[in-house]
Amino acid sequence: MTSQRQARELAHAQTLWEYERQLVEGHGAVICAGVDEVGRGCLAGPVVAAAVVLGFDWKVLSGVRDSKQLTKARRESLAEVIFEHAQAVAIGVASVAEIDQHNILSASRIAMARALEGLAFPLPLALVDGPYPPLFPGTGLPSVPVVDGDAKCLSIAAASVVAKVRRDQMMSEIAAAYPQYGFERNAGYGTAEHLLALTQVGPSPHHRRSFAPVRENLRAGS
Repeated sequence: MTSQRQARELAHAQTLWEYERQLVEGHGAVICAGVDEVGRGCLAGPVVAAAVVLGFDWKVLSGVRDSKQLTKARRESLAEVIFEHAQAVAIGVASVAEIDQHNILSASRIAMARALEGLAFPLPLALVDGPYPPLFPGTGLPSVPVVDGDAKCLSIAAASVVAKVRRDQMMSEIAAAYPQYGFERNAGYGTAEHLLALTQVGPSPHHRRSFAPVRENLRAGS
């Protein structure tokens, strides 16, 4: 990595960290969890969320940013750094059945709540990507929705990386049993390859029947 790239990544991480600290301290807290989810727009597979509690040495996370802006190899490398240096990391999952039962928005919020509950870490605050808070069984942890949070807050960006890496791993595991859809390449998104397989062989048990492209091809697999 060139020194110029290192300097740019360090400056970007500092910007995300400083914005996050303003939010956290503005809500009277010292520490927080950042929460993000991936897989909302997919036709197959679960929605996966991550919750990350960072330490105060933000410089070790230089290079962390919205997972969509990173290559697969870079995400996987950064995920290792996050797990090594974060104070706590947890994953939450909402299944395909829950997506079809509740709708994708509610399932995403359930997954985020499960990630936070999995921290087993006393926290005063959560910063959550998007306009909606997690869905908790009770009053839950106080949370601050941050629109485009994965591009504004370091802990949310870290959560986006962890969630994306974990979900991609899950989709690759599913691909071993259902290779015709190319899940290891498309992660369940509606690529041309994926849509063609839907028309040829119909949905797998891992497809979201409540999503129109899947629903329209149900007969193909019957």
